[in-house]
Amino acid sequence: MRIELKSGALRLSRGQTLRIVDGAGSTICARDGTLWITEENRPRDVVLKAPACYRLNHAGVAVIEALGEASVTLN
Repeated sequence: MRIELKSGALRLSRGQTLRIVDGAGSTICARDGTLWITEENRPRDVVLKAPACYRLNHAGVAVIEALGEASVTLN
């Protein structure tokens, strides 16, 4: 399945992933739950606990994984 989303909100189940291509400048917000974020060309990953936001800084691919049930928004 392929879902294209420029902005909006999603509910992710534990272990479910979201792949973002060329999202530099986009903001990921954990509305509830915890997210693991990894960006291409970034040496460290980010664990984001709700309520918190993280701005993607690098061109390329970013992968977001829910570490439990989580709500995420992309702006």
